[in-house]
Amino acid sequence: MIRYILLNKRFLIALFLINLVGTIYGFIWYESQLAITPPIFLIFVPDSPTASLFFTIFLFFFLFKKNTPYIEALAIITLFKYGVWAVVMNLLTLIVDGSLGWQGYMLMASHGAMAIQGLLYAPFYKIQRKHIFVAAVWTLHNDVIDYVFGMMPIYASLIEYRNEIGYFTFWLSMISIFIAYKLTVQKNASL
Repeated sequence: MIRYILLNKRFLIALFLINLVGTIYGFIWYESQLAITPPIFLIFVPDSPTASLFFTIFLFFFLFKKNTPYIEALAIITLFKYGVWAVVMNLLTLIVDGSLGWQGYMLMASHGAMAIQGLLYAPFYKIQRKHIFVAAVWTLHNDVIDYVFGMMPIYASLIEYRNEIGYFTFWLSMISIFIAYKLTVQKNASL
């Protein structure tokens, strides 16, 4: 039943449009941070919108029965990573501040869905080791940009926990890479 839904053309078009709109909204959400970001780091700052952009590109080609393995690898790893990351950061904001605005709850719901959708389409990806490797380099390089060069997303009340968040993010990246490998490369090798 789930496979039927995931492959249904109307569902795919709706998912594509939802991700496209979400991606655009995400880049708008980062607008103030992008305005103060040095040009060399611009591509690495909008984490979640870039992840959903990868998935939107995957969906576009998937609608036409085409695979884009490098994009697929980037999508599964970054969707899971930044989906989980945003949920955790908003939960931490709730704990630290004692409250969370409606936007925080909306971000938790949308990013939770983001993490799940990338995993649901894993059986349809045509990812090999080289694709995982490139996506892993991108993902870990992004962590360096965020936590060594100070380009992490701005959560004002969490800034004093920057080092701990950086450590958590590194291991979340490693887990995301491992999950992507297990669900795609290793699973396909055992078939």
